[in-house]
Amino acid sequence: MASAPERGSSAAPATAAELGLMQGSPPEPSRLVTVAGWQEGPWNRWAFQHVSELVPCAVVPRGTGPVFPLPSEPEELGSTPLEGVGCADTLDDFLHESYTDGFLVLRDGRILYERYENGMRPASRHVLMSVSKSLCGVLTGGFVESGALDPDATVATYVPELWDSAYGDATISQLLDMTVSLEFNEDYADPDSEVQAQDRVAGWRPRRLEDPETSYDFLRSLRRKDEHGRAFQYCSATTDVLAWVLERVTGRRYPEVLADGLWSRIGAEHDAFVTVDRVGFAFANGGVCASLRDLARLGHLVLRGGSADAHRVCSPQWAARIREGSDPGLMAGSDFARAYPDGSYRSQWWSTGGEASAFYAVGIFGQFIWVDPGADVVIVKLSSLPKALDPVVTRDHHRAFRSVAAALA
Repeated sequence: MASAPERGSSAAPATAAELGLMQGSPPEPSRLVTVAGWQEGPWNRWAFQHVSELVPCAVVPRGTGPVFPLPSEPEELGSTPLEGVGCADTLDDFLHESYTDGFLVLRDGRILYERYENGMRPASRHVLMSVSKSLCGVLTGGFVESGALDPDATVATYVPELWDSAYGDATISQLLDMTVSLEFNEDYADPDSEVQAQDRVAGWRPRRLEDPETSYDFLRSLRRKDEHGRAFQYCSATTDVLAWVLERVTGRRYPEVLADGLWSRIGAEHDAFVTVDRVGFAFANGGVCASLRDLARLGHLVLRGGSADAHRVCSPQWAARIREGSDPGLMAGSDFARAYPDGSYRSQWWSTGGEASAFYAVGIFGQFIWVDPGADVVIVKLSSLPKALDPVVTRDHHRAFRSVAAALA
């Protein structure tokens, strides 16, 4: 990996342009962004808006329906004071300091505040990381409700190839709620972790000779740890198994299923993308790339009980399932439980606890859809933070979102 380019003179995080990333014909080696290091800062300042130039992608078409309108009614939110945020006192300062690429606040379906940084534009497609999981969770609801998918059936019922893997006797509900127990290290910084091996097989990192050939092979190789359903275990591979089940149920590739079952129904302005491996298996757990406003549309529809006007992504019952969460006891002992004692994870979304409390989708390096039912607010943030995870930075984001929602309630 090339040495990191020097940052700009500003005290705020340098933009991709200020860093000179991918500039020149050809770019200098120190300014070149490659698959070897595109996820980490500072290279991600350019890469997160250009994923299709680094990793093979499939288009997720928006369809031919009308765009869901998001009227603009600007409010001066930049000076909103933030409670308990360590890096900034106001929203403007927070966005300036937190490697923001795009930020949008929606109330009652109207854009109150929209901001683009680091070269991002309304039509830019930005990688969502694990916000992609939450899209899969909404999508799956339609198949459960139609009867095509039995939430109590085992994975092996639909994908017999997984019968002797960690997932064979896990149920679809356990996939959705991440209560499958398996030997899996989700440490993004550990080169020997399973999550980095999954990245390599998916084309997100350079391959090793011993890596499985495809994502299907990788998922078959995973082994069970303890009894399923007893505790929450966040695992990116679990979402990809869910996507495989949807492929088998429909007989179609995941990008097509995602387009027909979700993306074409939200009134999106733009096609989305999703990264694919060498045999076309989509990286459902983190590889979706989409625009800022389209994510706000999705959040608004979930907040509205799954539908608004002619657009419908799930039933009111499935939207309520997401919003209400699951058993907080499954989170016992986790950092999340310490922050939200009544919080839980359900259908690939995080719930802070209670029907009126916020729930959200989140991805590493600062990707968020934050939904606050009490304030009728949806907040979307797309970022290119230098580290995948930082508990202090995550805490600051949650507090910033809560402060903005409280100011609008």
